[in-house]
Amino acid sequence: VIYVWAIAIYLLFLVGVSVYKSRKVKTQDDFMVAGRGVTALFLVGTLVCTWIGSGSLFGGAGRAFRQGFSALWMSAGAWLGLAIVYYLAPRVRKIAQYTVPDILETRYNAASRVLGTIAIVIAYLTIAGYQFIGGGRLLEIITEGSISADKGKIIVCVLVVLYTVLAGMSSIVALDVFNGILITLGVIVAAPLALKGAGGWGELTTTLPETHFTVFGAPGVAAALGLFLPTFLLLLGESSIYQKFMSAKDGKSARRAVIGMSAGVIIIETVLAATAIFGAGQYWTDAAFRTAGGALNRATTETILLQLAFEKLPLMGGILLLIGGSAIVFSTANTFLMVPSTNLTRDIFQRFIQPDASDRTIILFQRVMIVILAGLTLLVTTQFENILDMALYAYTMVGAAVTPALLAAFLWRRVTPMGGMISIAAGMLGTIVFAGMASAGMESLPLGFVNLPLEYDYIIYPAGFLSFASLIVVSLLTPPSPEEKWKPFWE
Repeated sequence: VIYVWAIAIYLLFLVGVSVYKSRKVKTQDDFMVAGRGVTALFLVGTLVCTWIGSGSLFGGAGRAFRQGFSALWMSAGAWLGLAIVYYLAPRVRKIAQYTVPDILETRYNAASRVLGTIAIVIAYLTIAGYQFIGGGRLLEIITEGSISADKGKIIVCVLVVLYTVLAGMSSIVALDVFNGILITLGVIVAAPLALKGAGGWGELTTTLPETHFTVFGAPGVAAALGLFLPTFLLLLGESSIYQKFMSAKDGKSARRAVIGMSAGVIIIETVLAATAIFGAGQYWTDAAFRTAGGALNRATTETILLQLAFEKLPLMGGILLLIGGSAIVFSTANTFLMVPSTNLTRDIFQRFIQPDASDRTIILFQRVMIVILAGLTLLVTTQFENILDMALYAYTMVGAAVTPALLAAFLWRRVTPMGGMISIAAGMLGTIVFAGMASAGMESLPLGFVNLPLEYDYIIYPAGFLSFASLIVVSLLTPPSPEEKWKPFWE
């Protein structure tokens, strides 16, 4: 019962702060980009909380349970991506739009804006969806089944919508420093306790397979890169991160925040994976984590951190990890509803339907969109078997459809409007087609000299190739952009 009360107090605090912040929301800037006055410290908090979500808490942790430290290849993509984002952050802030599709239209054309919006909405509803699933699993565990995972995800959905519609980005930024502290404290306290419970390092290496402690693990190099590339490309095209750069007080604050985010992401994701592996040392032979045939159950292994907190850790350590897990779910879910609702409001409603809409009308429309998108997100959750597949699909959708065109806008003067537009369409279509093949049960696709495995771990290869190849070939075959198109991105 004490775990339930701890989570309830935390959630009431979130809603209370949102109610308070909602009284100060007056303009479109206040709701979408927190008034463009966010300092580096608050930006670090909100960037870390945006990135560390249920994909890490459940999907990444489950992979670490099953495959060991090679699961960190999924996180490592973000680490390299941040080095490039450090260079882009002040330039993005200087353009000072509201959304990534704003940037796509500025550099390319209106069609690129619409296509980019569609890709982002699809991906972000998927990401928000597995936050709801993760939150539902958390409620099921701490209530010992009194609340089912399906009912739990509906409860989480309602609370996230309430938290988000009240004050938008203002409430998200205000609370994410606090959430970041909770997340960091929870995992740092849990890790040594979990290792002790596994019998120490010597006992751990005896219990788990040797491949758990190798660089590429049992799946090998191709699978490791299949985890690395979607995360790497996602981070480079991550709309929520760019939208938060646009919330920054200035370009200097945006760049400082990237340094802080890099440190936070590397530390938290490494400790999360390690804690899951230490948990595997305690549950490796537990029948609850295996199928009837004896194989590891993917869905169950994804709950390792919550099971560890509830069943194995001392009371205070368990409370801290569960509250940290709640912070991960809620701080990510609200952002991934906020961003697509901003896209639809800014890039469709305000751009094409009612360009002269008042701030009040814009905020009202976006609040309605948040509610509608949350309902659609619940439907999305029924289309996947586990959180890791959802994460890889969403990461590939952004990484293949949006990232190549977005990077080219800042890094390649020769890219053309037609090249950018076709690249977005090819990446989006490629992701949908190859993910559809994977979900239909096709095992591989013969491509002459190689058979492409049709699993979510590998769909970045064909989708990313189609996008980058289209970008380069079409741009070289079409006339160069006029100087006024590319110059703002290079000044």
